[in-house]
Amino acid sequence: MYLSQVTEENTIELMSWFKNEDELKTWAGPNFSYPLNLVNFKRDLNINTLKSFALISKEEELLAFGQYYLKLRKCHLARLVVNPKFRGKGIAAHLIKQLITLGKTDLNTESCSLFVFSDNTNAINAYTKLGFSIAEYPEKAPMDDCLYMVLEQIHR
Repeated sequence: MYLSQVTEENTIELMSWFKNEDELKTWAGPNFSYPLNLVNFKRDLNINTLKSFALISKEEELLAFGQYYLKLRKCHLARLVVNPKFRGKGIAAHLIKQLITLGKTDLNTESCSLFVFSDNTNAINAYTKLGFSIAEYPEKAPMDDCLYMVLEQIHR
């Protein structure tokens, strides 16, 4: 598995993973246009301004998608999603680990963060297994029912 810059083909496939507006909002938050079309989807994803990556299999299948950017001096992971055909197979951990490695180097930071809805227990469990913990967000939370999770660098 390897990270790749997102292509238009990846983006079109990514759109197909969301069958309704609720699924889209759970993943992307409240500021996405629905119904989906490619122009609006790319705009709402900020695909041209945020670091956006596809996780690709050896067979060249799109396994997952994620973004990162600098927020509060941390590599902030965003819009993490695994292809529905491959969920429950540990793909999220591969995506997150690779994004963390790349993002921390690219952004010159040692810590990471992300937001997750409080009812998304599968995601919370996956992030916790990778060392993330729930933390107090130092500003007004961007969405209701949202948790802020951080992964701090452990210095030895």
